[in-house]
Amino acid sequence: MRAPVPAGLGLALALGVGASALAPSRARAEPPELFAGVFDPPREAPAFSLGGSDGQPISLERFRGKIVVLAFGFTSCPDVCPTTLATLAGARRALGPAAADVQVVYVTVDPQRDDAKRMREYLVAFDPAFLGATGSAEDLAKVREAYGVAAERVARAKTYAFSHSSFTYLVDRTGKLRALMPYGHAANDYAHDLRILLGS
Repeated sequence: MRAPVPAGLGLALALGVGASALAPSRARAEPPELFAGVFDPPREAPAFSLGGSDGQPISLERFRGKIVVLAFGFTSCPDVCPTTLATLAGARRALGPAAADVQVVYVTVDPQRDDAKRMREYLVAFDPAFLGATGSAEDLAKVREAYGVAAERVARAKTYAFSHSSFTYLVDRTGKLRALMPYGHAANDYAHDLRILLGS
């Protein structure tokens, strides 16, 4: 479901980022580069350590040397989350062999249902290389706060869902936040931006 917070606003408030730092590069005077909004200058991505869907701890340090696409959601999401994951899977396919240097990390906002096993079974349907991250409600809340991600539990008939931020973060090989991609971009847009970051 759609985010209650505009893309980038939460992180801008959390990290004190000026509006210009998150403006899409296409709006700048120089030639266009990334489709995503850029962090100018890049800054260190907040560190975290969570349980991984592969049975190993998930941290940004673990993937140093790769581009990390960091997304937040939950496995019971009916629309936005599977759309985002399918788009990211399409972007990795478009990259061909270069996809080996891109790691998608999907952080759950629903620790009550999303244990490592459930996340593994869910993510493999999109791309076997995708990794899920889960943990205690407290630990996950700290990660969301660090990244300015909103997540609100919403009651449904006999169950519940979440209204949550739907943008994704692009973290470079050195662990720096380079860009923030709003929901709705196509796989080719991601592939375009990832090729630039892979080559930088």
